Amino acid sequence: MNNTVNESAIKKLKLLFTVVDRPKGEFYLDVISEFSVNCQLVLPGQGTASSELTSLLGLEPHKAVILSVVREDRVEEIMNCLEDKFRAIRGGKGVSFAVPLSSVIGVNLYRFLSDNRMGEGKGI
Repeated sequence: MNNTVNESAIKKLKLLFTVVDRPKGEFYLDVISEFSVNCQLVLPGQGTASSELTSLLGLEPHKAVILSVVREDRVEEIMNCLEDKFRAIRGGKGVSFAVPLSSVIGVNLYRFLSDNRMGEGKGI
C-alpha cells in the first residue's frame, strides 16, 4: 500500500472576502479566478462614511464584496497577488481576508469547491 498523499486528498477550504471599489469588481473577480477558484459571488456594498467625507477624500462609497471559496493551500498565494494588485493599479485599493469553512456536505460539492475532480468515479 502506498502511503503518499494523492491528488484527491482532502484539502481544507476557506472563504475569501475581497472588498474593492465597485468599478474594479469585475477585474478582481477575474484575478481570483486565475487561481482555479470555481465558486465566487459578488455582492454590492455601501460604505458608511458621509457623502461629504467621501467627496473630500476622493473615495468611492459603492463597493463590490467578492466571496470566493478557495483551498487553504492557495490562500497565501492569492492574497499576495491581490496585495500586489492593490498597490500597482490606480484606484485599485481594497481589503481582503479569509476565514475557515468548518464543513461541506457532499463529496461532489467538495470536489467542485476545491477544484479537485480527479477522484470522480473512483468511489471516493
